[in-house]
Amino acid sequence: MLIAALSGLFGRNEKYSAEELALLAQQGDTNALNNLLHSYAPFMKKAASQVCKRYIDDHDDEFSIAMSAFHEAVKSYEKGKNASFLTFAHMIIRRRIIDFIRKESQRNEFSHPFNSVIEEEEGNGWIEDSEAIKSFTIEQQTVMRREEIAIYEEMLSSFDLSFETLVKVSPGHEDSRKSCMQIALLVAETDEYLQYLMEKKKLPIKDIEKMVDVSRKTIERNRKFIIAVALLINSELHYLKDYLKERLI
Repeated sequence: MLIAALSGLFGRNEKYSAEELALLAQQGDTNALNNLLHSYAPFMKKAASQVCKRYIDDHDDEFSIAMSAFHEAVKSYEKGKNASFLTFAHMIIRRRIIDFIRKESQRNEFSHPFNSVIEEEEGNGWIEDSEAIKSFTIEQQTVMRREEIAIYEEMLSSFDLSFETLVKVSPGHEDSRKSCMQIALLVAETDEYLQYLMEKKKLPIKDIEKMVDVSRKTIERNRKFIIAVALLINSELHYLKDYLKERLI
């Protein structure tokens, strides 16, 4: 299965999952907080975009609100009480964006273009219903993870890979798996290697060989697995990456 195939996965520049970083930030770790705010900016924009039903960039008010809401989620998250940090943060962002839309709508004398958004969200039970919120956190993380798995499947297919293939080619030995993970991280974090991978649909094995203490034969034998992990590390599939890390680290 996919989890077995990607055992031990770490996200880009992430030693900890989002939940672990949030808990560290609550204890006063400013590096953890800064890491969260920087690494999960795309997540914030995506959450705001889903409510606004349009693209959100750094200059939009909604992004500032989403970032503030994300920070709020960091401070108020309670492990065990909430389904997961990212789902909890997603919920807080949506609620704050809806509050903003509602205020903007009330300022308008005429019907506001976002009124339908407000009505839709309220109709889905968003207004301060703790049971509905609890249900949402569980259901939403499942939905988001399913969506990200579908996206990841498409990414893999463009490289002629699949989940089934990964199961077959996953390194069986722990040391080999760790070495492959390190190589995947190297590829994802090195611009020229990543560009080569995306353009050529293959690994720059000759260059990688010079940077790691692993034989060319080993790299070639595990190239499919390395490519798959590098693609995931480089992606913005935060739910999927955190889901795997929370269960494997």
